[in-house]
Amino acid sequence: MLRYIYAEDLDDFPKLKRTMFLDRADQFKTRLGWEVNVDDTGEERDEYDAMNPLYVIWEKPDGRHGGSMRLLPTTGPCMVNDHFLDLTDGVKIQSPFIWECTRFCLARDAEPRTAGALMLGGGEVMHGFGVEHYVGVFDARMVRIYRMIGSSPEIVGAKGEGRDRISVGLWDFTEEARLLVAERAGISPSQSRHWFDLAFGGREHPSLARIA
Repeated sequence: MLRYIYAEDLDDFPKLKRTMFLDRADQFKTRLGWEVNVDDTGEERDEYDAMNPLYVIWEKPDGRHGGSMRLLPTTGPCMVNDHFLDLTDGVKIQSPFIWECTRFCLARDAEPRTAGALMLGGGEVMHGFGVEHYVGVFDARMVRIYRMIGSSPEIVGAKGEGRDRISVGLWDFTEEARLLVAERAGISPSQSRHWFDLAFGGREHPSLARIA
């Protein structure tokens, strides 16, 4: 199922929390070779995890992490503005209607629908919080994954060639895209909305106050 959990509430889900940060270390450090910080317990975190982001997490039936992504408004600190301005010609992307999506992570044994489920969850956040676009930095390998899911971004800046290409993209999420992603993921739109409502009580535009 999809869960929507603020960082300050992760301790309520110890197995999910532990396996998410372990899977992040496995994906970003071990498999991709990124220069990320892995602590003595084998978990990967950075400074943005300390800003009480909202995590969208696919939870396996046994309570372990299957996949996740991290969301923060661009009105505060975010990776695209703090570290990747060279991709946008020095132009900061800042708007209450644009959130940043980072740390898109899939467990090694993630079921095929996990990536699509996360995209659906991101769409629910857009609808529920009044967000119009996501911005994210991604490498060349993700282009195929986004195309497979059915939700490809508009590229607003890039550098590098081939497998080394790094891009900044903007996503919207039309109703047409939502239905396509839901179909490919094998998850009904009503089920996706139900999981969001479980987290936020069916409220339209939940408060942003909890995000630092």
